[in-house]
Amino acid sequence: MDARLSGAIRVAFVLLPGSLILDWAGPAEALRIANQCLTDSGQALAFELRFVGPAAQAASSVGALVAGIEPLSAIVPGAEGPPTWIVLLGQPGDTIDVRSPGVPELLHWLRGLRLQAGRLELVTVCAGAILAAHAGLLDGHRATTHHHHLDELRQTAPRCDAVANRVFVLDGAVSSSAGVTTGIDLFLHRIASVCGPALAAQVAQAMVVAMRRGPGDPELSPFLRYRDHLHPALHRVQDAVSQRPQEAWSAQTMADVACTSPRHLSRLFLAHAGIAPMDYLRRIRLDLAEAALHAGCSVGRAAELAGFSSDTQLRRAWHLLGKAGTPSATGR
Repeated sequence: MDARLSGAIRVAFVLLPGSLILDWAGPAEALRIANQCLTDSGQALAFELRFVGPAAQAASSVGALVAGIEPLSAIVPGAEGPPTWIVLLGQPGDTIDVRSPGVPELLHWLRGLRLQAGRLELVTVCAGAILAAHAGLLDGHRATTHHHHLDELRQTAPRCDAVANRVFVLDGAVSSSAGVTTGIDLFLHRIASVCGPALAAQVAQAMVVAMRRGPGDPELSPFLRYRDHLHPALHRVQDAVSQRPQEAWSAQTMADVACTSPRHLSRLFLAHAGIAPMDYLRRIRLDLAEAALHAGCSVGRAAELAGFSSDTQLRRAWHLLGKAGTPSATGR
């Protein structure tokens, strides 16, 4: 094994004949780019990509033949092994035929899995949730799938809380997405949870995709908002601020990163990101402080970690930006 993969999460994409190619290619690319970003910054790889299935090769949904697929038995989750994500994918058709080639073998293997958050987790994209439902892995969980398959999910797994009109749903050891491009949304979220929102924003920028969530999900972090543009100088500043929010940033130091003047940088921020540079910095710091408070830090420690000069400055920013409650009450 590549020494750089020591401690990496093993992500096993299960490929069946006809698996929708975008269901796995998009998320796999997001993970690859995340690893590349980590390598570029001198850090260890976070994800080990594996492709497994009941056959050594399979034709994808668009006819391209995928070869070199490892057997399902190559993935042996255990307490001593690396954390593992099993990724189930959609297939063409109005319903999932459990008698189609490879599916009976897959279901038999899935039924032997014992999911555990942080150790062995299930990730479904599109109608991959139906395969999980047939294996009994969604009983007692909340999950979503493509809207064409919601009734099928409810019928197959009546003990699953099937959620409609969501981009993705997280529930313990089970993560599910509605389908196709929403798989990328889900994996960007999972990358953020493992590597931090700043790196996830870098991946989204590299893939030129918008960061979004479904109706009812929490508002996006400022790490992910204000990035739906293609201005390279602005992205450089946002990357630098996101990666080093504790530095003593000023309008001038931000402008130096962009190789422009403070006044012109302000115009760029307002035109392309819809926010002023120092307001962007303040929101980044506030997001970090809130995360630290939820993790159990004191207000003073959260302010220090986020780059605020004092807990008073944190409290001032908290109220200025309209956060509910108080920092002291957050995380309790």
